[in-house]
Amino acid sequence: MSDLYRYAALLRGINVGGHRVKMDRLRAVIGELGYTDVKTLIASGNVVFSTESDDVPALEAEIEAHLLAELGYEVATFLRTPDQLAEVVSIAQGRGSRDGSTDTWRGGALAGGQSSCYVIFFAEPLGSEVATRFKNACSHTDDFQIEGREIYWRLPGKLSDSPLFGRKSERMMKGLQTTSRNLTTVRRLLGKL
Repeated sequence: MSDLYRYAALLRGINVGGHRVKMDRLRAVIGELGYTDVKTLIASGNVVFSTESDDVPALEAEIEAHLLAELGYEVATFLRTPDQLAEVVSIAQGRGSRDGSTDTWRGGALAGGQSSCYVIFFAEPLGSEVATRFKNACSHTDDFQIEGREIYWRLPGKLSDSPLFGRKSERMMKGLQTTSRNLTTVRRLLGKL
């Protein structure tokens, strides 16, 4: 019997901009690819599945092509393994970074109290121009930590309270293929894996 690999697929724009896909339909479409144990989490494009393939780029391309054929629009797909998603949760909670250091968040207004954390997922590690764009946007209300293929956006209160919310963050993301999730969703997705 072949080994099965488990993945979380984070799909961009699955239920926004006039596109609507019921989760039972999304599970069926993903299952058509021969993947097994397909589950979804909330209606924002979170799918977990098992497959015999460990070729992540090929799986992402296969899912994107199939979703385009079945849904009629492009859906960028970002896969993470259970270990990768566990590391994302650990970093998002401020427990460390990939280089082994800990407590990597800036202090100041973000220390203590209620805060929110959003994870922005990329297909590839960020280049220096993109990293600089986000580092330059750090302020007393918004902190960005760049680690590999993710940016961790921590802020006090809700995302809508940030001065970067809306058009400013859209400009920061311009030209980038990303999807984002709040930390609660990422934790729940990890639990499904």
